[in-house]
Amino acid sequence: MSHQQQQSIDPYRHLDLVLNPNGTLTRSRHLPITPPNSDPTLPLLTKDITINPQNNTWLRLFLPQTALSSNAEHQKLPLIIFFHGSGFVVASAANTMFHHFCSAMSAAVSAVVASVEYRLAPEHRLPAAYDDAVEALEFVRNSQEEWLTKHADLGNCYIMGNSAGATIAYFAGLRVADTVRDLEPLKIQGLILRQVFFGGVQRCGSEVRLENDGVLPLSVADLLWELALPVGVDRDHEYANPRAEKWVGKLGRVRDLGWRVLVSGNGGDPLIDREKELVEMLKEKGVEVESDFEEEGCHGVEYGDESKATKFIQVVKHFVSSSDV
Repeated sequence: MSHQQQQSIDPYRHLDLVLNPNGTLTRSRHLPITPPNSDPTLPLLTKDITINPQNNTWLRLFLPQTALSSNAEHQKLPLIIFFHGSGFVVASAANTMFHHFCSAMSAAVSAVVASVEYRLAPEHRLPAAYDDAVEALEFVRNSQEEWLTKHADLGNCYIMGNSAGATIAYFAGLRVADTVRDLEPLKIQGLILRQVFFGGVQRCGSEVRLENDGVLPLSVADLLWELALPVGVDRDHEYANPRAEKWVGKLGRVRDLGWRVLVSGNGGDPLIDREKELVEMLKEKGVEVESDFEEEGCHGVEYGDESKATKFIQVVKHFVSSSDV
């Protein structure tokens, strides 16, 4: 594929973005939003709680209605802390696609899900989202919110995300690996990484092969990193590349903590080879890793194909239920 052809995909137009002279973005694509729902006739309850009012960060909690029945009184549910995708640059935990996915997962897995609203780039470049993720973990640990204190088993917690949200989950987990005692009684049992969005200056095979992919063309991935990373650094920076020395050095700690890692991806996603490389790197470092790779499917396929979402949620359910906790 020639350089000229690659340039024919205008990444700003692809994402409906306009970069303003002051460095902010005008985001023209308005994704549907779903408000939280406390209707007791529904199988799932949701509510939003503020984390940091200055940064406008918050959690959307999902609680299966069954957790409120009297015979469930003493049975706490696993806790999944979830980070949405969209390249660090667009979208919200309130978007309907993420709301519906977390609802379906909370009901099927029988887990309390806490979906995090974090700050977006380029108005808040990395590490802002990673800082927000760690703050969210600390918030959950200290929260007196009844759904968390009464119904969530903080000792059985998973950090999860899709796309850039999986990147946030991974780097936030590695950040707190040395200080997990400070998070108790919150105990991380594992990481669930769906189509994780990593970067590197060296192109991987699937990036080259799927350079003009309809969902995540290479020019769009490059632009997202350009907008998200600190000004003037490249994709080998520690905020993008899991092979940065800082992170590789922490994997022994992840192994010693006994965290399990689920890496899930699809063959039609330009990121697939980076995800497979991650699995190999984790295995080399002795981390217990489970992979869920399907040949079919594009980036974000579970948000447009309910059968793919259902299948992946069953993988998550099996992963969470097979914990030794």
